[in-house]
Amino acid sequence: MTRGWIALLVAATLLAGCGRGGGGAASGGRINVVAGESFWGSIAAQLGGNRVSVTSVVSNPATDPHDYEPTAADGRAFAGAQVAVVNGAGYDAWASKLLAANPISARAVVNVAHLAGVHAGGNPHLWYSPADVPRTITAISAAYRRVDPGHARYFDVQRRRYEKQVLVSYRRLIADIRRRFAGTPVGASESIFAPLSAALGLRLLTPPRFLDAISGGTDPTAGDKATVDRQIASRAIRVWVYNSQNASPDVRRLTAAARRTGLPIVTITETPVPARASFQDWQVRQLEALRSALARATGR
Repeated sequence: MTRGWIALLVAATLLAGCGRGGGGAASGGRINVVAGESFWGSIAAQLGGNRVSVTSVVSNPATDPHDYEPTAADGRAFAGAQVAVVNGAGYDAWASKLLAANPISARAVVNVAHLAGVHAGGNPHLWYSPADVPRTITAISAAYRRVDPGHARYFDVQRRRYEKQVLVSYRRLIADIRRRFAGTPVGASESIFAPLSAALGLRLLTPPRFLDAISGGTDPTAGDKATVDRQIASRAIRVWVYNSQNASPDVRRLTAAARRTGLPIVTITETPVPARASFQDWQVRQLEALRSALARATGR
């Protein structure tokens, strides 16, 4: 993103916020919520129910949030937000810049990376971390209670329902995979799978430098490429997991090699597919596919 483009967005954001003492309320007195990405936006919408209006900036599965270039409309959306949810850790730095351009003390900002203690340079794929999802749920619910204390009880009921009912299948699948397949060696195309792999107790053998290089859009070292090639060819890994929304030439080559070798392949995505899928439905489908692949690979 060019500096000139950022300056234009900042100017638009400042103009949008002029004269306001706080973010603009949505129609019907609902809280105006803006999320950087649709996976957090889905959770925010379900936690807020009929008391919120949620806009997710990045929702197109063909869009890479790392490289997203915001529009003036995005700047105006964040300027008017009463609650903003950003991923942080450098994943959506553009969102934090838009918020910084129009600081409002009354606005509640949920920065997921801050909650998780992950800084720029760390793994930002926190929606794939079953430990950080509930932290984010708690923080979003608290933000709603702060902005609209008159409906605090409603938000508490929404949170309990989401945690104890809506996320039941998601949590059961995580527990089941960990119980049945902990210790199973797997490979992955990039670091997006690392938090989930750790939570499931799987042994992710792909070199961390390779995972980070693919996630960051840089070329892995020849040594790391050779290591992943050997892991696939020798079937040192039992399942190959790849992010189809970041299919670099190396990833396509390795995925084809895994297919030729007969390794079960699991496809995951950076953002929900289809675009309107809820966070939990999207994650449950991927977890079910992973469980089936692990069962085929291990005979369990």
